[in-house]
Amino acid sequence: MPIVAAHVAKVERAVDRTRATHAGQPFAEVHQALAEALRDEGAQRVVPQVVEELARQISGAATGP
Repeated sequence: MPIVAAHVAKVERAVDRTRATHAGQPFAEVHQALAEALRDEGAQRVVPQVVEELARQISGAATGP
């Protein structure tokens, strides 16, 4: 399970980073930024539908307080 936990941590870092920089932006921009962040983290092996849903959630997120 340590391998799975390490992969999940990488995905979480990529999502957190993308959310911090791209929340509320258009889906295409968020999707590209998330894909790049996942690659940077070495976590590019994520089911495409999961990446799309995460990007959709980040894109729809409100920015700021």
